[in-house]
Amino acid sequence: MPNTLGYPRLGMIVGKKTVRLAVRRNYMRRVLRELFRQGQHALGGVDILVRPYKEFAHQQHAEISAEFQQLLGKLRT
Repeated sequence: MPNTLGYPRLGMIVGKKTVRLAVRRNYMRRVLRELFRQGQHALGGVDILVRPYKEFAHQQHAEISAEFQQLLGKLRT
């Protein structure tokens, strides 16, 4: 959603139903927050809510990064 602040904001929901262990939920949050930080300079004033429905691990980092960048690219247009 667009916001009037002039800078992007990120909201995340990683629920227990998605990932049972808190360590893994926190890993997913850290990865998503870092990917957002790397791509936020080109977004402008938007609010983004991210809610992953499947767990991802260290081995899938490249795949998650590519998908997240693709989604941010759709927001830029």
